Amino acid sequence: MKEKLVSLEEALAPVTSGSTIAIGGSLLRRQPNAAIRSLIRRGVTDLTVQTWAATTATDMLAAAGALRRYEGIYTGMFSYGLAPNFRRAVESGAIEVRDFSETAMVARFRAATQGLAFLPIKTLLGSDIANKNPEQIRPFSCPFTGEKLQAVAAATSDFTIIHGYVGDKYGNVQWPLVRDSDDIDQMIASAGKRVIVTVEKIIPHEEIKKRPTLTYIPGNWVEAIVEVPYGAHPVSVDAMYDEDDVHLTHYLERSRSAEGAAAYLDEYARAISSHSAYIAKVGGLAALNRLDVQPNELNHV
Repeated sequence: MKEKLVSLEEALAPVTSGSTIAIGGSLLRRQPNAAIRSLIRRGVTDLTVQTWAATTATDMLAAAGALRRYEGIYTGMFSYGLAPNFRRAVESGAIEVRDFSETAMVARFRAATQGLAFLPIKTLLGSDIANKNPEQIRPFSCPFTGEKLQAVAAATSDFTIIHGYVGDKYGNVQWPLVRDSDDIDQMIASAGKRVIVTVEKIIPHEEIKKRPTLTYIPGNWVEAIVEVPYGAHPVSVDAMYDEDDVHLTHYLERSRSAEGAAAYLDEYARAISSHSAYIAKVGGLAALNRLDVQPNELNHV
């Protein structure tokens, strides 16, 4: 088997300005924030992002002026309110937005997984979501029944960036026994052409083999894997650590203005050399340990 363990910078080096990237995570969980900060630090821009329910990852890209087009179901800060930088960018016309329902976005990722140009749905019939996006949602009649349906275009991307739980040097990624039911990162990864995974911890391949049923992203899907502890910070990773309420509140306070958001990114992304430097900047591993979830037989990974 080919070893795929590399540095964060090496893993993301192929991602260049103008790329289309699919981003994993859901709301305040598993956003690949370390990877996003690295892209911002390198000055990558003009990105199209395809995602599920996004928060910090998409909002930081909007704050950096790196986001050209967004395709997904939601970008906000969940219980913390709106995503201020994303909202400003949308209102100013700086980014192009293509909204989809949950069902439609799942169909888009499934179509890409199956190598299809589209999949049929009917959940957007009569919806302005469809009316405003004839490029990617088109009506047609079922060839068997004549029923009116809609074809939703596959979510094809250049790169997929996922933040996971644990993995091995060959790119196999595992999740805990108990996790939230809306974890669709497996589907997003399976739809990807070039999949980059950051994980909280690299474990021996022998440990992966002991519990094969917990592998949700197999190594043959993965181009590169990176060990990035607290790689979703300031949001959470299911069964491992909670979101950092103090830092999220700080981020939102700074993001009240475009100037404040730019200063935040200068301090926490552009002016630091690596993810390790970011961890030190936010207080170090000892300080972040306060966020950890107590392990047990169900959430242990």
